[in-house]
Amino acid sequence: MSRITKGKSAVKAIYPRCTILYSRGRKVKIIEKNLQQGFVKVIPTCEDDLWHLYNVIYKDDEVYAYSSRAIKSEKEYSRPKSGERISAFMGVKVESVSWDKFMGKLRVHGVICHAPDIIPQGAHHTLSIALNQPLTIVKKEWPKHLLDRLTLASRTEKPLLIVAIDDEGYAIAETRQYGVDIKVEERVKLPGKLEAENRAAAAKAHFRRVLNSLAQLWTPSHSPVVIIGVGFVKNDFAKFLAEEAADIAKSVVDVKSVNNGGVAGIYEAVRSGVLSKAARQMRIVDEAELMEEVMKRLGKGDATVAYGFEAVEHAVKMGAVEKLALVDTVLRDANDEQRLHLEALMQSVEQHGGGITVISSEHEAGDKLRALGGIAALLRFPIAGTASRLNDMV
Repeated sequence: MSRITKGKSAVKAIYPRCTILYSRGRKVKIIEKNLQQGFVKVIPTCEDDLWHLYNVIYKDDEVYAYSSRAIKSEKEYSRPKSGERISAFMGVKVESVSWDKFMGKLRVHGVICHAPDIIPQGAHHTLSIALNQPLTIVKKEWPKHLLDRLTLASRTEKPLLIVAIDDEGYAIAETRQYGVDIKVEERVKLPGKLEAENRAAAAKAHFRRVLNSLAQLWTPSHSPVVIIGVGFVKNDFAKFLAEEAADIAKSVVDVKSVNNGGVAGIYEAVRSGVLSKAARQMRIVDEAELMEEVMKRLGKGDATVAYGFEAVEHAVKMGAVEKLALVDTVLRDANDEQRLHLEALMQSVEQHGGGITVISSEHEAGDKLRALGGIAALLRFPIAGTASRLNDMV
């Protein structure tokens, strides 16, 4: 019998109450936490929260939420396929979890372990997790890194709008906790500097298009803006913004140079530390900077970095790990035995004062870490044989 259904008091503890405190801003709301009974009750308030829950809910967990289900009629003269759809508080023992970032949908599929009598126990069901609706997650044990993840997700993080502009086009992106969401991209070709009059008119029209796109994404209550680009076009656009849209201009927190335009410039800014002033403590920037340091040390053949499970595990046993990085797919795709091994590894790192970062597979930092076997570590002191030059990895 699952720990959540051992008695009426346990079920009552996770049953949603009438009074719900909704969060303000972009953060998950932790309503209740009872680790003795193994449950945490949360309210997701934005798509980033669904991403976090996707990485928190594992196979064999139990998840409880309101859901609808078609009930077949058992009346004597009813049609065999006729039925009605009812809404009820239900629980499933998780078999799989899916997340669609484009549709903003999180689905939890499993076997029903709690439902009204009219719904058969043991049947399969999929919970569609909705924003601003409570759900309860039950685990046999809650690893510290998952509790830390929920705690960090519960802190409001303002999304950053990045405008990458040059004389060949522009792109606008919004930072999310799982990566960068490219909102718009357009290519243009401004006349050369020798055609001053034509260039000035074309630049103004170019800036107007960028402003129109930016205005659709920007909101007065949040959305700090960073303008990046090659050459002086970014500075000219910042001046244009101050003249034409003072309210948006006031939210510009930085204007920075990058070596590439468009989407490539946005990704360059994220990984290079250009956004560090504007995006302090932003998850995606922290992840990108950590992986840049890993790649930098690997490129130099530095012995204070390890990658791959065997080398990292050896470093952990020696108490050498200062920062451990894992790509989220490693944890999500692991079987029970593998996950227990990984969690023991993480626990050992924390016991020795090290830090843990689970890196999103949805942006470049995650791609780089996957290429290293999904796990890497920065070390306090060098260990022979843990690093090799990048050329040796190909």
